[in-house]
Amino acid sequence: MVCKPSNEQGIVMIPVEKSKARANPTKAFFVRMITRDITLEDCIFDLIDNSVDGAWERAGGRPMSLNNDTDLSAYKISIEIDQNRFLIKDNCGGISLDDAVNYAFTFGRRDDADTENFSIGVYGIGMKRAVFKLGSSIDITSTYVGDDGLSSFKVPVNVSDWLEAGNSSWDFDIDEADDLDEPGVCIEVQDLSEATAQSFASPRFVQDLRRAIARDYALHLHRGLVIDVQGKPIKGWSIEMRQGGDFSPMRESFKEKIDGEDVFIELLAGMEALPPDDSDPEGDWDENQNQSGWYVVCNGRIVLAADKTSLTGWGTDNWPQWHPQYSGFMGIIIFSSRRADLLPLTTTKRSVDATSPLYRRYRSHMREPSKTWIAYTNARKQSEREQVAEKESKTKAVPIFEVSARSEVVLPQVSAKKRTPEANVSYSVPKPKLLRLATALGNIRMTYKDVGLKSFEYAYDDLVGEE
Repeated sequence: MVCKPSNEQGIVMIPVEKSKARANPTKAFFVRMITRDITLEDCIFDLIDNSVDGAWERAGGRPMSLNNDTDLSAYKISIEIDQNRFLIKDNCGGISLDDAVNYAFTFGRRDDADTENFSIGVYGIGMKRAVFKLGSSIDITSTYVGDDGLSSFKVPVNVSDWLEAGNSSWDFDIDEADDLDEPGVCIEVQDLSEATAQSFASPRFVQDLRRAIARDYALHLHRGLVIDVQGKPIKGWSIEMRQGGDFSPMRESFKEKIDGEDVFIELLAGMEALPPDDSDPEGDWDENQNQSGWYVVCNGRIVLAADKTSLTGWGTDNWPQWHPQYSGFMGIIIFSSRRADLLPLTTTKRSVDATSPLYRRYRSHMREPSKTWIAYTNARKQSEREQVAEKESKTKAVPIFEVSARSEVVLPQVSAKKRTPEANVSYSVPKPKLLRLATALGNIRMTYKDVGLKSFEYAYDDLVGEE
């Protein structure tokens, strides 16, 4: 109904046909949005996650605890990259035709979709987002064991044609296909985007990808899963903590009930490396190469690594900001649940949802081991160096799987030495002069600090004399 003025009787109501404002998304907009804020590395990780989920499901699908002895050695994920093509292939069971028709290719997880046991996939957009980001010509082939034996199908996607077809249908065709060598999935992407092709042409990209896989899938690789890039298997990062003598890391386990589902939590913390003798960073200090900090794991995948920010508590109330003095500390918190949506991870699965009530609750548990380490390093820099060195020399690195249960970090008591008051000197000089001075002192590779200290000693001896 609308209001229309009348000449003599004021306002009259005239019926009109009811209409609606259209709010459907366009394909192009949707594709741009889901691929906008994700890196190429994260796209590849999304595809690896799908394969890992398949392997984990076939191996029994249990919580990813450090005590879990699930054997993944029967499963392999192979990745091939060049500037013209991307390929990922696995033998992790494949996608069934029913799942392909009803779930796997929908944009977002449908309410009636089955929950994969202890998967890392949450939102149902990973595979689509990844392949759209990589290129525009895509073939997804699956071989699976059906009721009548092996069955296979292929989903070819030409992104340009799919976009031009308009918004009336978002579906993809499913074609017959030859069987793969083993039940699994093969995804091949061609007609790479310009940015993808440039990145893939760089040996540095492949090197960084291998390093990231070795770290973030370390728990799966430890259980025998094989991931190879360019035909070369990746060795998982050995996550270790030091113990022995007066040093013992902590390890605690918890269980929560959320929406009727169990969520398992493990917390480890302690010394992963000897602290620096000098807490002040040198001119060549690279904080990005420092493996210290907090690690967050969700269903086996490291989603946050070596964090030294407020996300894991540093710099928040009653918790100082990270300082190089604290190097050597490592904390790991592991969340596992049959339902991945209960875990505190973001859509890219490369960070933590700081608003998660579960994460906020357990971040308070992360505070105490951090503060214990801070107190130790504070006492350590005031102590006799020989005393500390002797205690720390008795430690050895052990895999985190071998750390015993203990409710708190154990660190030695160190006594403060009588110290002469010290003064810090900070100033800038022309670098060529500094290098010439280092050469004159006998070592051009001498650190900037040592050049300053050595020069001070010579000047003091010359002007004041030895005491």
